[in-house]
Amino acid sequence: MINLKSHDDGKITGAQIRAARALIRWSAKELALAAGVGVATISRAEVEAGRTTLTAANLKAIKSALESAGVEFIAENGGGAGVRFKKPS
Repeated sequence: MINLKSHDDGKITGAQIRAARALIRWSAKELALAAGVGVATISRAEVEAGRTTLTAANLKAIKSALESAGVEFIAENGGGAGVRFKKPS
C-alpha cells in the first residue's frame, strides 16, 4: 500500500512515476492501460519537475495501478522520495 505521507497532500513526483514504471519494466502505454488513462497523461506527469499537476482521479488511478503491480512509494523522510518493490506479505 502506498505511503500517503510521502508528501503532505499525498501527491507523488514525476520522477517517482518514471522510477516506478522502470522498476516493473512497464512502458508508458502499459501503465496507461492499467490505470485507465491516456499515454499523454503518463508522459505529461513524468516530465514534470517535482509534484505532478494531474487531476486527483488520474493520480489515484496511476498510484493504484503501480501499487497493484507491486510498487511501494517511499516517504521523503529527509532522504528523498523514492520507490521500491513491496515487501512480500
